[in-house]
Amino acid sequence: MTATPHDPSVSSNSATAVRYEHSRDFPDLLSHLGVSVLVSTYQAGKILVLGGHNGQLTITVHNFEQPMGMAVSPRSLAIGTRRAVWQLTAAKEMAARMEPAGTYDGAYLTRSAHFTGTIHCHDLAWCNGELWVTNTLFSCLCTLNPEYNFVPRWRPPFITQLAPEDRCHLNGLAGDGDKPRYVTVIACTDTAAGWRANKATTGCILEVPSGEVVARDLCMPHSPRIHDNKLWVLDSGRGQLSQVEVATGKLIPVASVPGYTRGLAFRGPYAFVGLSRIRETNVFGGLPIAENLDSLICGVGVIEWQTGRTVATFMLRSGVDEIYDVQVAPMRRLALSGPNPEVDGSPVAWIVPPTDLRSGQ
Repeated sequence: MTATPHDPSVSSNSATAVRYEHSRDFPDLLSHLGVSVLVSTYQAGKILVLGGHNGQLTITVHNFEQPMGMAVSPRSLAIGTRRAVWQLTAAKEMAARMEPAGTYDGAYLTRSAHFTGTIHCHDLAWCNGELWVTNTLFSCLCTLNPEYNFVPRWRPPFITQLAPEDRCHLNGLAGDGDKPRYVTVIACTDTAAGWRANKATTGCILEVPSGEVVARDLCMPHSPRIHDNKLWVLDSGRGQLSQVEVATGKLIPVASVPGYTRGLAFRGPYAFVGLSRIRETNVFGGLPIAENLDSLICGVGVIEWQTGRTVATFMLRSGVDEIYDVQVAPMRRLALSGPNPEVDGSPVAWIVPPTDLRSGQ
């Protein structure tokens, strides 16, 4: 693959210059699939929207406070941030009229934010029209209700108390469209931050609602997903995309990539995998991929999941080292209007009901 470099400033409002490059076939692949890719980076406080048009990569940048997990549906986009979960509504008909007119074939426009407080929100998933939130600080899955910060709905059976102590680092959530099915934890521990002690070998996948362990001995796992009737997971500390044999608990590595894997979405025969460079801290120290620290990259790798072959890449060369989530939206040119459109330089739009206040209609 041949990389195409770009000058700095994916956002003119970014305090740090961000340089990126991509394989030549990355924009055409997005265009062929008819998708845009959304990437969250809590480190930089941005959501990136990547698309392909006439062989060129389009990229827009949107400001959110420490964005983490995202959940895409035909009707809405949810984004978990430091203190709130934002909900953006799909507006396909308006997209064509947004400036420059005729540019966009889809749009998500900010409508509301639910204040959760700092619950260390990680993955989100739409299940039968209801948004489920991975509440890492309280070691539970929760939903949202306007009368509460959050409503606890499920926690692992080894967690004995609902407490703001990040006891097992519950981070990943896989839903089947109808209900939550699997979660990832870094350790099955029940003490405050107990997962940190042996994090390189204690990762597990749990079944919901039983809480039974499906797979063990993962290295800081993230982003469980169900695709093609199979369970997938990112074995993050090993830099791998893996398939899980649920009946036996066997982990089958499909691809190894040069990054800490976190953020996973599927479209047809391809898996879009988020890659991060890791810091030399107590959180990331001692991981297998730390042996190749200098060769790790930050960005998105597109993997042909049936063969494990990487077919395209998008790389953030400077300004961003860590991303959290990757999602795919079924739109080639996606307009996203976040809570700060004037700062982002994104289209500003208003949606009002078709009424005439002058006549009271």
